[in-house]
Amino acid sequence: MLFRFSLHPLLVATGLLLTLPAQAQAPAPAAILSPPTFYTTYRYTAYTVYDTTSLDPPTLVGGVSGTLTLRPAGTYEKRLTIPGNDGPMLFRQDGTFTLADDSISFAFEDKKGADVQRGTFRFDPATRHLTITILGYPTGNRGVYELEATEPIAPAPIPRPKAHGKRRP
Repeated sequence: MLFRFSLHPLLVATGLLLTLPAQAQAPAPAAILSPPTFYTTYRYTAYTVYDTTSLDPPTLVGGVSGTLTLRPAGTYEKRLTIPGNDGPMLFRQDGTFTLADDSISFAFEDKKGADVQRGTFRFDPATRHLTITILGYPTGNRGVYELEATEPIAPAPIPRPKAHGKRRP
């Protein structure tokens, strides 16, 4: 069963979703994943380019590697390597992401300044497989990334109250 969920982008981006008191949160719908399930580091396994300006079939780019880390506070780290004719192309992005229904956007800064990439995603919690489609130009072009989750990010430890009482010698 493929899973789609909706979080208000402002809550995700600011981390407010995780800091609300338990009594202020409505019961979570069955479709909402716990952070360790979705928010984790993924390994890139495939990249396919769809070019509507060409009659050629979609191009499956071989040799793609790297990781994408998605954090509950709405930040991400992308370390992607794609083979190119003149050697590997390295993509290193750190930024923020937002989710709404099945839409995802990545905001980051690079040598050219601020940029945003938009697209859609599908996550299958049973297989921990994530598919991200980034929309391209001209309209209709797109890149489809296939990723597999590695280890889940462990939730932050809950501080224990200090014990008060007599100390033993």
